[in-house]
Amino acid sequence: MRHSDTLTDLAPALASAQAAIKGATKDSVNPHYKNRYADLASVREACFPALTAHGLSVVQTVGTVDGRVRITTMLLHASGQWIADDLVLTPREDSPQAMGSCITYGRRYALAAIAGVAPEDDDGEAASRPSAAKPATVKPAGYDDWLTDMEAVAEGGTDALIDAWKASRAEFRDWSLTQNRAAWDRVKTAAAANKHGAPA
Repeated sequence: MRHSDTLTDLAPALASAQAAIKGATKDSVNPHYKNRYADLASVREACFPALTAHGLSVVQTVGTVDGRVRITTMLLHASGQWIADDLVLTPREDSPQAMGSCITYGRRYALAAIAGVAPEDDDGEAASRPSAAKPATVKPAGYDDWLTDMEAVAEGGTDALIDAWKASRAEFRDWSLTQNRAAWDRVKTAAAANKHGAPA
């Protein structure tokens, strides 16, 4: 971490701002892990009003170092005092989309860290609460009949299976993808044998 020669004005201003900063709302969903998280906009909304009210602002710049993304986050005070630090990340692949995702990810975490923002009901808080018994996962009524029907539809090829899949009840689709994936993969394979491709 780097900072100005003195923090005599910035430190008390940040302390006052943090007393007013609220938790960031988890209003986005990670499509890979199905968990909710606070995106960059939520983190900004959680801290910017309090920071601004106490003469504080944030500047984030993007650069590269050894082929990796470098996010520089600087917390500034109206007095000219400042705190800054860098976060260096490696994109998952060499594409504009991966680079953009990496930058947004880095900005979100760096901003939350320098402002002291935590997501509402984060994993640590949830872990500290007494665990409640989880309801048993119950197969939707009529699922087996639906799967049999889908096996028959697969004989008509992939296009027919895709249409039937889209028209199916969401709970049947969810159960197939999360609880009975092997059986659903067999249905897709059967459809692909008649016509190329299959629904995910």
